[in-house]
Amino acid sequence: MASERMTVARAMTECLKAEGIKDIFGYPGAAICPFYDEIYKSNIRHILVRHEVNAGHAASGYARVTGKPAVCVATSGPGALNLITAIATAYMDSVPMVIITGQVNSDQIGRDVFQEADITGSAEPFVKHSYLLKKPEDTADVFKKAFYIAGTGRRGPVLIDVPFDVQKAEIDFEYPETVDIRSYRPSTKGNGFQIKRAINALKDAKKPLICAGGGLFTGNAVELMRKFAEVNDIPVVSTMMGLGAMQSDSPLYYGMIGMHGAKAANIAVNSCDTLFLLGARVGDRAMSAMENRKDFTVVHIDIDPAEIGKNIEANVPIVGDITLVLGQLLEQVDGFEERLSHTAWREELEKYRTETQPAPAGDGYVNPKWFIRTLNKYLPEHSVVVADVGQNQIWTAANISLKDGRFLTSGGMGTMGYSVPAAIGAKTACPSVEVVAVCGDGSFQMEFNEMATAVQHGINIKIIVIRNCFLGMVREVQERTYDNRLIGVSLDGSPDFCKIAEAYGIEHMLVNSEQSAVEGIGKLISSDKPYLLEVVVPEHEKTIL
Repeated sequence: MASERMTVARAMTECLKAEGIKDIFGYPGAAICPFYDEIYKSNIRHILVRHEVNAGHAASGYARVTGKPAVCVATSGPGALNLITAIATAYMDSVPMVIITGQVNSDQIGRDVFQEADITGSAEPFVKHSYLLKKPEDTADVFKKAFYIAGTGRRGPVLIDVPFDVQKAEIDFEYPETVDIRSYRPSTKGNGFQIKRAINALKDAKKPLICAGGGLFTGNAVELMRKFAEVNDIPVVSTMMGLGAMQSDSPLYYGMIGMHGAKAANIAVNSCDTLFLLGARVGDRAMSAMENRKDFTVVHIDIDPAEIGKNIEANVPIVGDITLVLGQLLEQVDGFEERLSHTAWREELEKYRTETQPAPAGDGYVNPKWFIRTLNKYLPEHSVVVADVGQNQIWTAANISLKDGRFLTSGGMGTMGYSVPAAIGAKTACPSVEVVAVCGDGSFQMEFNEMATAVQHGINIKIIVIRNCFLGMVREVQERTYDNRLIGVSLDGSPDFCKIAEAYGIEHMLVNSEQSAVEGIGKLISSDKPYLLEVVVPEHEKTIL
């Protein structure tokens, strides 16, 4: 490819096109206008969000369903700073993103001019890497490296801050075909000796167990994990971020672990003799299921060596790309003289499967657990369900049934206001797939302005607002731990959400009975436009059973 003379702003768009970027999410301002002017001239679709943080969450949803880095954009100062929560959310959940921000003129940096903020310094704890593009001639190299870093190793966000004058500078542009960063060499294949140790642990195990984490999705290794489980007759549990890695109806799957998990899953973790942790960092909520066990063998596979042994001791640590490592393990398994069988172990776990039916909620209300289970019956198999944070997240995670769909949520950071913009991103990436956002009445009021984004750009997401007029999760903590001294948790003064939807021109329905729930879910799924259900649940309904 021969070099061509152009502005840095145009070169930025050429970099995006070379990386296959078709959609970006952003909110413009003066400091990023040269770049926006070139986006106008390109075939890249720009989706205007209503708050900068939601550009980051939308890019997160997009990246999580495609498995590739997505792009969000903001201007300098407050625009860039508003992105930090989304950047931190992506960092905690290993979501590949490239964030582009405008900056004041190079000679004004450090002089506290209008809308100047040190975004590279501010975001430093939450990015894999960041660039302040001072030299126009470095544009192509910086963008190539940014996408490479974001999309390899442990995926994550990379920030590029571009001063206004640099965007207008002219350069000879040629996009590199390859990238080589001496200080960045992410692991790929697992160590051969450790692979043999893992295989020996599998052979010796009487009660093996797989714990599926979110890394299976980012590593594109879901099918390999399913094959590894099925070939070796190994039961599977998942973290919240790993929901959907194993089909909910698989006889090998025993549910989500953790303080809000399934009984069979938690018993499996506390009874197994060999645990395969696949792409899971084993956060504090999941750790509660393991009760600091020391009497079992842990095989921990992760792309990030910092995660192995951080929360649970690993007897067999394997650092590498989960796809390649599972491939290595399956290659060894193919050489077994006969297939492994763990029938007695699975039969033991079967005794702990429970299918309690949620109690009716009473007149004027719907039991949220029953509602999610009813939603399961209508969702297409490949649906994407995006849960917000709070009681709605736990009710959804504990009751959703996924066959070949995806469950998205903010896991590590627990960011409220995530579901609607992330659903917009997921639906933009996969317009033929049903995408449903589930949120509480607290989180929805942090994000309902993004209904305008959905309407403006024809992004037909479905929204379920579970209303109990409280910040329910915090209320539970205050009831349980602080002798019922409730403060700052009442949502009195909240609007009629159906009327809010109507104001945006979105079809809607109020659900306050089991009969209306079935009717409403049917309308939600059958609609080919954005749709909102407001579901009224009892204010004292608990997440903890």
